[in-house]
Amino acid sequence: MPRTLRTALRALLPALLLGPLLTLLGAPAAHAADNGEFAVYPAASQLGQRPYFYLAADPGGTLTDKVVLTNRTTGPLTFRLYGADAYNTARDGGFAVRSATERQRDVGAWTRPGLSRVTVPAGRSVTVPYTLTVPATAEPGDHVGALVALDERVARTSGQVAVGVQKAVGARLYLRVSGPTVPALSVEDVTLRHSAPLVPGTGDSTAVLSYTLYNRGNVTLDPKVALRAEGLFGRTLLARDLAGVPAELLPRQRIRLTARWDGAPQLDRVSVSLTATAKDVSESARVSFLALPWLAAGVLLAALLAALGALLLRARRTRVLRAA
Repeated sequence: MPRTLRTALRALLPALLLGPLLTLLGAPAAHAADNGEFAVYPAASQLGQRPYFYLAADPGGTLTDKVVLTNRTTGPLTFRLYGADAYNTARDGGFAVRSATERQRDVGAWTRPGLSRVTVPAGRSVTVPYTLTVPATAEPGDHVGALVALDERVARTSGQVAVGVQKAVGARLYLRVSGPTVPALSVEDVTLRHSAPLVPGTGDSTAVLSYTLYNRGNVTLDPKVALRAEGLFGRTLLARDLAGVPAELLPRQRIRLTARWDGAPQLDRVSVSLTATAKDVSESARVSFLALPWLAAGVLLAALLAALGALLLRARRTRVLRAA
């Protein structure tokens, strides 16, 4: 690559990469209410400290509360304070919130801080009131988000390509809008990929299950997923609870998860069922596969074809001899 082109790209890449990274890093996991430099948390109530905001309201109601921003550094920090909607990440179902540049459609849009830009002196805390106005048309059930403080400082990474990084911390907000609650959960699109050695017994076999969990209801769920595998004649091959299932599956969220089964059968007819349970709701889905070593199957098929050919040849010779 010509030197002039490399120089132009190095100058251009920081501007190109800064926007995307602001979007990604501006949507932190809201459980991290303290990153060591600054913290965001609910103001103390009459009963003491609160880990998160737990609120309840009727459709059309208005709530007021306070959030605290604490600066643990040796210099003043200026934050952009905003309400954000929460969601489950598609990759692993983790808790995340929308960035400041994304459109807020739920509790993030309903939340209005008293100050959208806050400067906190070094080693001090500032308390900011906010108002949450629930639309009259709001759906009953759980609405989850966060109050997020986005540090206005932009740090640049070292290296040939400079990348802009902004830090943000959010205090989770759980709102329950009064009305009928409907827990509902489904297991969808279950697929299985099986790998085994060509010759049985010469290596390990693995099955990788992929499935989608969908919270179809209007309340937050804490799902558990159990896997059960049966071979021929109903033999139990495996029965266990799956790890990696998120502790919170928010309403109307759909996530894709995987589970690995080491030591899967190498020669069997296997039926696998996944059962998801949460809040007295239970849903199952099933997938089957034939564990058959293709090399051994090919050898067996060739032997059968050879035997069949020999029988046909023998029958033909017999007919010829009889005719003679």
